[in-house]
Amino acid sequence: MRLSIQCHEAENILKGFIEGEIDIHTAPILINELEMIVLTEGLLIELDLSKVTYMDSSGLGVIVALYKRLIKEKVDLKLLLSKRIMRMFNITGLGEFMNIELRRAN
Repeated sequence: MRLSIQCHEAENILKGFIEGEIDIHTAPILINELEMIVLTEGLLIELDLSKVTYMDSSGLGVIVALYKRLIKEKVDLKLLLSKRIMRMFNITGLGEFMNIELRRAN
């Protein structure tokens, strides 16, 4: 298993659970899944990346592109990250302006 993506929507919250590796090979798969989300104003997208074992700059690029798209559509994004992945967001400065919560992988 390289990448697993599951989404569940209830009320005005879309919860996405992403597990595996997000790199140059799997990023296009994630992009395709995220582009299929129908955006409506007031929607909250909560992406749980706490079981992502590896993410390179391709993965960061996917998240940044999603974030920019959501801002334009007035949709909120919350990221649930493992300590390892959160470190990448903090090093790049993305942790400064994104809604991020530290989550321990189960």
